[in-house]
Amino acid sequence: MGARPLIIDCDPGQDDAIALLMAIASAEEFELLGITAVAGNVPLAKTEANARRVRDLAGRPELPVYAGCPRPMVRAPVTAEAVHGPSGIDGADLPEPSRPAEETHAVDFLVQAHAEASRPVTLATLGPLTNVALAIIKNPSILDNVAEIVAMGGAIGLGNVIPAAEFNIYADPHAAHVVFEAGVPLTMVGLDVTRQAIATPARIEAIRSLETTPARAVCGMLEYYGARTTAAYRHGPPLHDPCVIAYLLKPELFEWRDMHVAIELAGEHSLGRTVCDVYGRSGAPNARVLEHVDADGFFALLSERLARLPASAQ
Repeated sequence: MGARPLIIDCDPGQDDAIALLMAIASAEEFELLGITAVAGNVPLAKTEANARRVRDLAGRPELPVYAGCPRPMVRAPVTAEAVHGPSGIDGADLPEPSRPAEETHAVDFLVQAHAEASRPVTLATLGPLTNVALAIIKNPSILDNVAEIVAMGGAIGLGNVIPAAEFNIYADPHAAHVVFEAGVPLTMVGLDVTRQAIATPARIEAIRSLETTPARAVCGMLEYYGARTTAAYRHGPPLHDPCVIAYLLKPELFEWRDMHVAIELAGEHSLGRTVCDVYGRSGAPNARVLEHVDADGFFALLSERLARLPASAQ
């Protein structure tokens, strides 16, 4: 069948940046049709520029990046500079992008790409689901050509932005509701699993030992990001978004269960909570929910993919 057609929707963010590097380094497995950016960790002007910086860092300046939605569908915007820094990828110190974003809006690109693809397309979503939801609303027929959606977001247990909710879902719960109810194969890569993928000092040093420009940028981002998550994660920062790419590359690193997941849209203290029906009481499953990861295997895969990237920045 050849490489899997893939679109990555993201809001870089250090962990988004590392996920993009993993995916770009996996050309045998992925035919990367494009990268779409959405407002999330930082505003849209920064997320789309960061996606272009990371594309250049990976040695693929020709990859198209499309700027998408600057705010959620309904609620007020939420950002996370306190964790990711003013730029979103503080610690990397990357140069200005080599060329601008494409003129086409990300939502229009998503609709067009799915309409024109000769094989069903996989969507890897690393941020709020605004772009994807609006593409579905604009043209529901794109769902006929979606192979699967693998979404970083949600949690069976506790959240990270409020006690009950994870950031990506909380940032645009109405978009998440549209995507989770779309009826296509959906894998939820939530905090329960991503909090196991901890970038300990030893794992960071293993990446640093690659002695390449991308590896140095990754280590810088992890050190910045880690310094801002020590209150919650004493042993190092969790790599949320790269778990999406790792799952697509090596699903055998993960364990999961199928269950129905609903999105809380009205709770005073639980807006954006993913209500995961672990015991099968609320109907047929609509998602595969990841629960465990082989963390050592995950970091071995990450290092192996980073080693494939050009040693020097473009």
